[in-house]
Amino acid sequence: MLKTASLSDKGIKRKMNQDVVYTSDLPVGNLPNLYMICDGMGGHKAGDYASRYAVETIVNLAENSHERNAEKILQAGIDKATKEIFDMANNNENMEGMGTTLVAAVVYKDTMKVANIGDSRLYLIRGKSIKQITVDHSLVEEMVRLGEIDRESARNHPNKNIITRAVGVGDEVEADFYDVPIQKGDTILLCSDGLSNMLEDEEIRMVSSAQRDLLEKTDALVRIANQNGGKDNISVVMIEVE
Repeated sequence: MLKTASLSDKGIKRKMNQDVVYTSDLPVGNLPNLYMICDGMGGHKAGDYASRYAVETIVNLAENSHERNAEKILQAGIDKATKEIFDMANNNENMEGMGTTLVAAVVYKDTMKVANIGDSRLYLIRGKSIKQITVDHSLVEEMVRLGEIDRESARNHPNKNIITRAVGVGDEVEADFYDVPIQKGDTILLCSDGLSNMLEDEEIRMVSSAQRDLLEKTDALVRIANQNGGKDNISVVMIEVE
């Protein structure tokens, strides 16, 4: 049994929201459920178009797929969206360079399948611990991995928003997939970087673990991200495993 809530906000600094959130507690084709956040990038409307197109393409493919393997379903949707967004960007100068991040989860009884491209994230919160499951596809994350900078410096690095993988920037992209054991009492959190850049992981855990309604928790996360600067669009999906 899952309990879910989601919220998306344009933040304080941005004029429009290029994040797209999708949640379905009900089956999507052969998937038992599906949760996604796409954070678009590109010109005025292009980022919004890329994120929305990616979500719609993946959902449509899942609804019509005879495949039963979640990873294969998601990868097929990602492949289709990537090729089509890339083609549109090449054939329309107003859409040049558009693309989108993607983080997605399919939740089963005692495990979940996670897909990730870019720097939107999925966290698993259990008791007093918070664990980032996904690994950012970003220039700064690569610098941390190579030991060039430490994790603390990475938070405020001027190149923090340069991502190294996105849906639609090339004609193909490799998603990272994770199989994650879950248990009763866990909270699963998907978010765009508009949240993770504005709150420390421990702040996210404290808000997510508070004794309050799930909708109030999502609202609190977005509110605090805006109080801390609201420099980007902020999107949150919270899933409680009951």
